[in-house]
Amino acid sequence: MKGSLYELQALLDKFIKERGWQKYHRPKNLAMSVGIEAGELMEHFQWCDREPQEFNEKEKEAIGEEMADVLHYLLRLSSVLDIDLYEASLKKIEKNRKRFLIEEADKIKKSGC
Repeated sequence: MKGSLYELQALLDKFIKERGWQKYHRPKNLAMSVGIEAGELMEHFQWCDREPQEFNEKEKEAIGEEMADVLHYLLRLSSVLDIDLYEASLKKIEKNRKRFLIEEADKIKKSGC
């Protein structure tokens, strides 16, 4: 069985603590790092409109590393602000479930495509 989000967060928190990096992990710095890493992730898709199966293993590995960076900074931000990211995600899904009803899903406007 694969690990949980909580286990990953605890592992990451331990990694940071062992290195004494907590002093750098201020909310502003972590939020900015999420954006920076998300930008690095987007670079892999800039000027590219390929289907998932068209990416080779080396490209997928590099994309996975950027995705992990984004996730790690989000997990650290949730640790620093004491926000349960799993619970926040569940609440957001429920909020969107009420906002975007199944019977109206085909009516959502698509812009730019």
